[in-house]
Amino acid sequence: MGDGDDIAERLRDSLRAAGRRYAEAQKAYRTGRATAELPQDEHGRHKIVCRRYVEKRAAFVDDQGRPACFEEGHPDCEGCAEDVREGCVQTW
Repeated sequence: MGDGDDIAERLRDSLRAAGRRYAEAQKAYRTGRATAELPQDEHGRHKIVCRRYVEKRAAFVDDQGRPACFEEGHPDCEGCAEDVREGCVQTW
């Protein structure tokens, strides 16, 4: 009975890991698609309007949708990163 339990446990672990990888791939795809649609300057920086300082900015965006000026925990920065990921951030 021990071998069958081990196989079932390994199968569950593999399925969970595959589910996590799938979710991560979906998130990366959505972020990549959203940032690809944002206007860029001649250096490849995304042209966004900073929610925190209400100013035009050209910033590189990482693979998690966070502009280079992002400050973790700041509500305006958190909201901006969420908007970037969803593709609805203000641009110029």
